[in-house]
Amino acid sequence: MPEILVKQDGAIARVLISYPQRHNALTNEMMLALPRVLDALGRDAVTRVIVISGATDKAFAAGGDISEFATLRTSRADEDQYIANTNRALLAPAHCAKPVIASIRGFCMGGGLQLAAACDLRIVADDALFRMPAARLGVGYPAAGIERFIALIGAANTTDLFISARKFGADEALRMGFANRVVAAADLEREVDAYCAVVADNAPLTIAAARATIREALKLPAERDAAGLKNTIDACWGSHDYNEGRLAFMEKRSPRFLGR
Repeated sequence: MPEILVKQDGAIARVLISYPQRHNALTNEMMLALPRVLDALGRDAVTRVIVISGATDKAFAAGGDISEFATLRTSRADEDQYIANTNRALLAPAHCAKPVIASIRGFCMGGGLQLAAACDLRIVADDALFRMPAARLGVGYPAAGIERFIALIGAANTTDLFISARKFGADEALRMGFANRVVAAADLEREVDAYCAVVADNAPLTIAAARATIREALKLPAERDAAGLKNTIDACWGSHDYNEGRLAFMEKRSPRFLGR
């Protein structure tokens, strides 16, 4: 059964893309569910960091479920609705209130590639295989998705992926800046867990302010929300976590942050 699964492990929430029969392709129903899941976890007081991965070792996500195209993309209106659903789903990590880490093994293709690009970071197993196959399917890729790739890996690399539709591995993903770290497949879960534990132990308000600043910096100056960003940054000063961090440093102990 194709579904989005959630497993909570203390402060770490794991979102699993599960459709093993189709290398974890994303059905329309899964596309609709994913933003709701990430929004709920973003508002959850316990969750500090979110990991997105495939439910199997063979794939992260193989993109949209092509078998649905014949019924869901039959008219201009249907196409517009499908693209709107896709954009909301595949860009949802970038709008989530909590840090989102992509843990990638096996196939990561098409929409799966865009979903990973929308995450804050990508930790990649050395057996990962990537591809943007739009040019082999004859589809016009949504502009918002291509803009995300350009912001992440630059115009030249984005052009290469979209016009060649070629496959590439983990080492090349690291070279072009798509992957942040490549680890042995057998070590992926342990490495992701260790990194997330570090993030979860840090001050949530500071992390939120840093992520908000990065998001605004990627926009054109005229489109930036300077006032909203200032409020997010100012929320750190005088907070419980600010005082706790300062006291913990002076007392030479680990801080206990509460996110307020």
